[in-house]
Amino acid sequence: MKWLRRIAIGLVAVMLLLVIGVGGLIAYDSLFGRKAADYANVRFPADDGTELVGYLARPEAEGVYPAVLMVHEWWGLNAEITEMADKLAEQGYVVLAPDTYRGSTTSLVPRAIFLRVSVPASRVNADMQAAYEYLVAQTDVDAGRIGVMGFCYGGGVALRHAVLNANIAATVNLYGDTIEDPAAFGALLNPDAGPLLGIFGERDQQIPLSEVAAFEAALRQTAIEHTVTIYPEMPHAFVNPEGIAAGGAPREAWEQILAFFEAHLQSTT
Repeated sequence: MKWLRRIAIGLVAVMLLLVIGVGGLIAYDSLFGRKAADYANVRFPADDGTELVGYLARPEAEGVYPAVLMVHEWWGLNAEITEMADKLAEQGYVVLAPDTYRGSTTSLVPRAIFLRVSVPASRVNADMQAAYEYLVAQTDVDAGRIGVMGFCYGGGVALRHAVLNANIAATVNLYGDTIEDPAAFGALLNPDAGPLLGIFGERDQQIPLSEVAAFEAALRQTAIEHTVTIYPEMPHAFVNPEGIAAGGAPREAWEQILAFFEAHLQSTT
């Protein structure tokens, strides 16, 4: 019995050390790591008066353009999402990547998980609406042609925003949280709602194929114009600057997104 007790005490000690170690890592990153403001170039108010930040990318030529809200992954606003915003702006869109974590960003998985689960969805929804209002107020934005897209965590946020905002003209969910209840699509159920594109990977361990199938089944029970594409052999988070540059499925998915926005945001007829 003594050796069982010693093993139990040892296991508890190991667990405590792990908890303390992870907690210390998160605390250190929070205090001394990069901030979302390091990647931002615009500021705008939330509905509660908090100053929010984001990254705004514009086409080089003057004019009035369609626009896209682009939501970051669970890491927060970072260099990768600003690069993706720049890539989309080159195609003729004003792109706003809002910081939905209110200042936090990380490259550490434990802290990313903590941020993902601790940020209130209601606050994120309100901040997304504030970002939308800031975007449509820009003089070079056509307020009637606004899309929303997001990656991973941001894909679910983008989908929720389209559910809540009837003015969204096109929605792209890249391997983010889905909806399985046909009645829960909110504003997307309006007869004049914009279409929806879902992009997922066959080997995604976070959004399994069973969830994608349920999402598509729910969409088919509605009149929502939609396309759900599953890219063979692809894992989670496969659409990124490095993957697009290398070609293959990531580039194909990016080109699918560009064609989708071209059809539903660039055309005014």
